[in-house]
Amino acid sequence: MARETTHRLRLPDGRAADVVPACGVLLLGAVWGSAPLIREPAEPWAVTVLGWLLTGAVCGALYVRRRYPVAVGAFVLAATALYYVTSTYDGPLVVAVIIALYSVAAEGRLQAALALAAVVVIGVGIGALAGNNDINSVAVFMLTGWLVAVVALGTMRHRRFAYAEEAARRRATEERLRIARELHDVIGHRISLINVQAGASLHRLAKHPGEAEEALAAIKESSREALRELRATLGVMRQVDEAAPTQPAPGLARLDELVASAKPTGLDVRVHSRGPARHLPAAVDLAAFRIVQEALTNVTRHAAGATSVDVRLDFGERELALAVEDDGKVTGALDRRAAGHGSTGGGTGGSGIAGMRERAAMLGGELAAGPGPNGGFAVTARIPYAN
Repeated sequence: MARETTHRLRLPDGRAADVVPACGVLLLGAVWGSAPLIREPAEPWAVTVLGWLLTGAVCGALYVRRRYPVAVGAFVLAATALYYVTSTYDGPLVVAVIIALYSVAAEGRLQAALALAAVVVIGVGIGALAGNNDINSVAVFMLTGWLVAVVALGTMRHRRFAYAEEAARRRATEERLRIARELHDVIGHRISLINVQAGASLHRLAKHPGEAEEALAAIKESSREALRELRATLGVMRQVDEAAPTQPAPGLARLDELVASAKPTGLDVRVHSRGPARHLPAAVDLAAFRIVQEALTNVTRHAAGATSVDVRLDFGERELALAVEDDGKVTGALDRRAAGHGSTGGGTGGSGIAGMRERAAMLGGELAAGPGPNGGFAVTARIPYAN
């Protein structure tokens, strides 16, 4: 089956957008200005040469019209007016006026464009009142309509490009926030585990060297995983010639790794699954993994006396419900977590709970955090599959 291709007219851009209009007007002026060379001149040669010079100056000004739109517009208008007042030949310099006026509006200078258009209409009107037989009230009316349309088209182009630039900036901001959130989750979780394991190894070093060695091995493993996940997260910023990450993206399929990484801290993490497991959309799978990861990080940092954590996954028909419940004591740190602070900040308040809540909200879900039904602390969330 043959592919249907659509050919769209593409306007010149870059330097071509400056050269093409200037050369086009110059070509029209050259063709029109050659009339005295092929037939009997209708005006003195000095006036003809002045017309040629004005045409060249206008075309040169059009080349820099996007850099200095208002100045070029005023110059083109003045030079064109002088040309039509002095020359017997009605050349095509009015095209240059239209291009310059459009450029002023397209660069967002609407008031200046309207002012220049008004000057054109007033000047032509004065010429009609002064007895110029080539211009009448109908011509002035039609010229006004053309100029209004040109200004409107230029303004539409400016607004379209401004909207596209704003959308691009918004996408870039959202991408930076997404990367920052990923880095927070990766670094916060792994560094918290390393901190707890380092404290445990220092405590056991003198009395139980064997257990201290086990804790140091866990620190090495956690730091290696942190570096691996950091490289995978920053892979979106890699150069073209760099290799892509070879590890699978974070998801509930790697939940066993979180459980294994929490064991050296003394936590007994149990995973309970309800309903038939299904293939989750990538965004839902990643959000669920990060929420569980952040919740476990908060337990290791803030849950005083916690020894066990229950991770509950409920695969419903339309949404995934998950809960992370621990048996720690409800201390001031837990109260701050319930208020929205997270695992980072060292007492100044991080963005862990807020980040988890934002992840769920971006996918059309919701997240709650507070005292659990059986004591301790609980993080519950629901994330719809379709979002």
